[in-house]
Amino acid sequence: MSRLSRRRFLAAGAAAAAAPAVIPASALGRAGRPAPSERLTLGVIGVGGMGMSNMNHFLKFPDVQVVAVCDVDAGRKSKSGANTSGRQFAKEAVEKKYAEEMKSGAFKGCEAYADFRELCARKDIQAVVVATPDHWHALTAVEALKNGKDVYGEKPITHLFGEGLILCEAVKKHGRIWQTGSQQRSEWNFRRAVDLVLNGAIGKVKHVEVGLPKGHAKAQGDARPQDPPEGFDYDFWCGPSPKLPYVPARVHFHWRWHTAYGGGQLMDWIGHHNDIAHWGLGMDESGPVEVEAAGFTYSEDRELYDAPVDYEVKCLYANGVTTSISSKNPMGTKWIGADGAWVYVNRGKLDASDKEWLKKEFDPGRIKAYESNDHRRNFLDCVKSRKPAICPAETSHRSITPGHLGYVSQALGRKVKWDPAAQKFVDDAEAQKMLEFKYREPWKLTV
Repeated sequence: MSRLSRRRFLAAGAAAAAAPAVIPASALGRAGRPAPSERLTLGVIGVGGMGMSNMNHFLKFPDVQVVAVCDVDAGRKSKSGANTSGRQFAKEAVEKKYAEEMKSGAFKGCEAYADFRELCARKDIQAVVVATPDHWHALTAVEALKNGKDVYGEKPITHLFGEGLILCEAVKKHGRIWQTGSQQRSEWNFRRAVDLVLNGAIGKVKHVEVGLPKGHAKAQGDARPQDPPEGFDYDFWCGPSPKLPYVPARVHFHWRWHTAYGGGQLMDWIGHHNDIAHWGLGMDESGPVEVEAAGFTYSEDRELYDAPVDYEVKCLYANGVTTSISSKNPMGTKWIGADGAWVYVNRGKLDASDKEWLKKEFDPGRIKAYESNDHRRNFLDCVKSRKPAICPAETSHRSITPGHLGYVSQALGRKVKWDPAAQKFVDDAEAQKMLEFKYREPWKLTV
């Protein structure tokens, strides 16, 4: 039990209590759906691919009412004239879902904003989904927190390490519920793998392999600098980050491959598979003591994409466990015990040195990881119960910290020592300075 954090231990028992609030029969509309006035009101900031996916999932829940969307992209139209993306497209999708209530006047419509601050300022919105590009995660989420909103924020929780410290502080200060979109925590196979490791099925853990995708060596689309399309506020889109020339191959999903806006495949995926690695190691509130970057290779066009193509981040933890986070490891997470026993998990896959462990009826032991079977539903239930969600802010920040430290090690060309309790480098002013950040004017981040 000493390997469990206090939060995980409490959350495991609290999960069953985090049930949806009972809604009085008088508030139910057609087919048992709560009336609009009785639903949890939701705003969505960033309605690109992941934002639309999240929004459409939340729209399925009968006790949710999406009332506002926000994006700096007004929307692009197909040859038929229909909106195919952007805030106008999201607004139309919401209003189509609530078409009958629009006709009856029970729902007044979904508002579409270009500026996230206007959405966050609305008193009638209880929770916000943040699905912007990475460089906007901290600013939009902290604004929502300061306005009293609970937040479902996409991974990685922040773009920069220092932003993570500020965001975690803001969650605590404002007493809000936070859920990071590291949805693997709400899937059975990942939870079973974690239960096996926490209960000592493989004995003392010696090493963990974390496999992430390879980056991009060539342009993913049109790489010619040009004017932004009409309706797309590119200056606002760049926001706190440097304003690089507009290039289609560096926006809308592919912003990930330049460190001005994302962190490459390393930071795009570390919040998934390293999050699971930390969960199984009982390191949700801790981290490594040494980090060393190795084998970083880069695109043939470093101006277009400067994030690594191949990479490895080697970590040492205080208990002697080592990890390898690399594009050359098999995708997923593999814990290896001192005597050679192992457990491996990836999306849609679970394997182990002992096949008995894979059977649904097998009981891994008395330690039970926090159970959630629907990541977004878990967020909603915790908004109502005020219990911690399965992937809170501190957990998410700690999961991606090795990636931030790996970038520092790579830049310095040497191993770095880290104090996970203080969240600072050990006697290394040069490395510490590299964690400092400054936004492009006029943007500032404060709790």
